[in-house]
Amino acid sequence: MSTFIFLKTIVLLSLPPASLAVGVVLWLLLTLIGWRRLAHIILGLAIAQNIVMSFPPVTDALVESLEARTRRIVTASPACCYDAIVVLGGAVAPAAPPQLMEPDLTEAADRVWQAARFYHAGVAPTVIVSGGSLNNQQGGPATSEAEAMRRFLIDLGVPDKAIVSEGQSLNTIENIHNVRAIVKDGRVLIITSAFHVPRVAELSQRAKLDAAFYGTDWGRPEELRATWENWIPDVGSMAWSGRALRELVALAFDRRGARLEP
Repeated sequence: MSTFIFLKTIVLLSLPPASLAVGVVLWLLLTLIGWRRLAHIILGLAIAQNIVMSFPPVTDALVESLEARTRRIVTASPACCYDAIVVLGGAVAPAAPPQLMEPDLTEAADRVWQAARFYHAGVAPTVIVSGGSLNNQQGGPATSEAEAMRRFLIDLGVPDKAIVSEGQSLNTIENIHNVRAIVKDGRVLIITSAFHVPRVAELSQRAKLDAAFYGTDWGRPEELRATWENWIPDVGSMAWSGRALRELVALAFDRRGARLEP
């Protein structure tokens, strides 16, 4: 197991909803060996974490802490000209034969749609789609994120010859490294989710990649919700809280980006 997968697993297990399962397992083990007080404390903390991170106001605060940085970074209305538009993986789930023979759009699919819009507006002559797959899948079409996004772009009217697929990246660091190898000193517009922009911008700076940034799928403003909805925990808020915390942890503690420096 690579260090990346090991560390990612640890982070995932420490966040809801996995943290609740971990808390229950630890509660059982500690209870069996007689450490009941510690067992109850750990289980209580796990339950509290899951409940708190499911409240929309908590989610809003976590996501906004990232999106506030993004507003200071992004290009509000990209204009001509860039050498390429770069779409980072996460927008389209690749096919998973034999169960799923076609790609599946995710809630971050705005990335691909915006890339197509900017291409048709003449912002850049090329679109680079970057994203691989953790599993070596065979026997079906679009078994990498890059290939899945390429097919979507073609459906949106982008010519096949204008699309460059980079299907080896398994994380953001590899995205930036591989895109830098393709464009070299070229100027690019990178499109990714708004909460992800600060991390991408930091890594691009380390890699000396000449890049501007455009954020998509911004968090839902609190004003669009009824007041009573703010005080009802929901699974969607828990998921967004987890995403935001993973980004914040990566920004604060992940030093692997140093390998991108020339």
